[in-house]
Amino acid sequence: MSRAEGFPPVHNGESRLLILGSFPSVMSRKTQFYYGNPQNRFWRTVCGFFGEEIPCDVAGKREFLLRREIALWDVVLSCEIEGSADASIGNETVADLPSLLSGSKITRIFCNGSKAYSLLAAHFPQLLPLTEKLPSTSPANPRFSAEVWHKALGEIYDL
Repeated sequence: MSRAEGFPPVHNGESRLLILGSFPSVMSRKTQFYYGNPQNRFWRTVCGFFGEEIPCDVAGKREFLLRREIALWDVVLSCEIEGSADASIGNETVADLPSLLSGSKITRIFCNGSKAYSLLAAHFPQLLPLTEKLPSTSPANPRFSAEVWHKALGEIYDL
């Protein structure tokens, strides 16, 4: 296993929702931005909720998130990992979620899948009251449901 590094958070002072993944996939690490695998359903699902096209580049995706008051980060900053397999994450360094949340407008956290949720629960149990576990948008998840994501987003955003 090799050690890999994740990305800094996307957020600003207006962010009110934090979406947390576990750790970037190999394709995301190559593209140097979140959910870089075109087969991952994240961008299709979140942009679809707002009735928007998926931005074609990183700058557009970052602008979309900030305009929609969404912060995006991963629970793990760096780790030993085999390929993109969440199950192989080990010797992890976790993100400083309390610092990101301190003084922010973030009132809800969505975990993109079980691994992100279990990591958050293990390292930051005090954040569980703000947190909802949603089905992973990974192409490897056969139980993905855009409807579940849209329902959760609809509880935050009045469209």
